[in-house]
Amino acid sequence: MTQEEKSQELYKTIAPLLEEGKNLEIHPTGTSMYPLLTGEDVVILKPLIGEEKLRKNQILLYRRENGLLVLHRLCKIREDGFYFVGDNQTEVEGPLRREAVLAVVTDICRHGKWFSAKAPWYLFLSRVWLFLRPVRPLISRPLGMVYRKIKGRK
Repeated sequence: MTQEEKSQELYKTIAPLLEEGKNLEIHPTGTSMYPLLTGEDVVILKPLIGEEKLRKNQILLYRRENGLLVLHRLCKIREDGFYFVGDNQTEVEGPLRREAVLAVVTDICRHGKWFSAKAPWYLFLSRVWLFLRPVRPLISRPLGMVYRKIKGRK
């Protein structure tokens, strides 16, 4: 099954729940949000209701035109749409329409401990990390090497 097919199946499962206004607990996959979200983290997604205001730095779940579901950080808001970037990426994606955005991350669980995505220390770290976007490869590659060494991966 391709990534797009898996994403379509997931969308069919979660879209009705989000439309009902239910919060969802998910385990993000991939490395695009490393180091501020890892594959071991759990997040709570809150559906966006009506015209809820989106804010720069929020982690949002959106759906690309090809149907792929993506969890990335909102880095720019412009008249032509919203622009996103993964914490482990430098390339910005957008503009995306408001209708493509499905939910916002409200809480994160790391090593069994929950914290709010609005916690001052987390907001500070994520703002600094977003600001460092142009030089992230110089930082994230060594971090990734250390992480893999700690986890016993090559």
